[in-house]
Amino acid sequence: MSAGEELLRDLDAWLCVLPPEAVFTHVTAARIRGWHLPPLPEQVPVFAAVHGGERRARRPGLICSRLVERDDATLSKREVVNGLPVDTPEECLLRCARDLGHLDLVVMIDSALRCGHVDSGRMAALLASRRPGVRALRAAWVAADPRSESGGETVLRIFHHVMEVPVEPQVEVRDGDGRFVARADLLVIGTSLLHEYDGAGHRDRGQHRSDLRRERKLASTPYVRRGFSMDDLINQPAVTMHELDRVLGRTHQPGRLRRWRRAVEQSLYSPVGRSRIMNRWHREMGIVDWSRRP
Repeated sequence: MSAGEELLRDLDAWLCVLPPEAVFTHVTAARIRGWHLPPLPEQVPVFAAVHGGERRARRPGLICSRLVERDDATLSKREVVNGLPVDTPEECLLRCARDLGHLDLVVMIDSALRCGHVDSGRMAALLASRRPGVRALRAAWVAADPRSESGGETVLRIFHHVMEVPVEPQVEVRDGDGRFVARADLLVIGTSLLHEYDGAGHRDRGQHRSDLRRERKLASTPYVRRGFSMDDLINQPAVTMHELDRVLGRTHQPGRLRRWRRAVEQSLYSPVGRSRIMNRWHREMGIVDWSRRP
């Protein structure tokens, strides 16, 4: 049984303790829908929501909130995905915006947009409201781009934006005769630099052979490819920033690095961010760690 099948089986079992009209929401619904996600902690609770008059189930490992009663039926429409009841994509993203960092949200919104799951009308109505989490969701919505094909590509794009390096995602590279050569993750605007995210999938033997053929084709063009790993972006951002500055021939500005590190620390991409969010979820579940008490 795959991890995805096991998840669906477990969530189906959770329905036994939830009210009949309950729906899954937050990152639980995102996993059901198959969105790209930031690196979640190992013990992530199940997130569900019920309508105002229904009881909220209380179990270890479950966070159950109340759905806001709204007059517009299109906003509160219940959906079924993979046989499981889920809240609308827009509401799931708003619920995530109350917990997660900007970087986490952009990764999720990019994926939701690419999957075609977000309704622009419902999102516009939601962003025009004053509900908790709207401000964070609005900022992430503005920064989102459905052309990103993975969470790593999204992180790389946001890194360039924070470093004030203008880029164009998913650019087609052609040779002197106009023949298609490759599609690049990011093109640094005004240059011939192609910046791409090299994730774990590129270490696969078949993918590695394909990458080598692709690099040989790119060698026949004026473009120069540079690959970046998640470690470059999260653990070595100063080194990566200096590389960009040297290539672009500009001076270093420490403020850019401080903004990026702050964004990482507030996200699930850092141990600090994961610890913060797990502490919050533990409090919502009513879990108290007595081991740290005197």
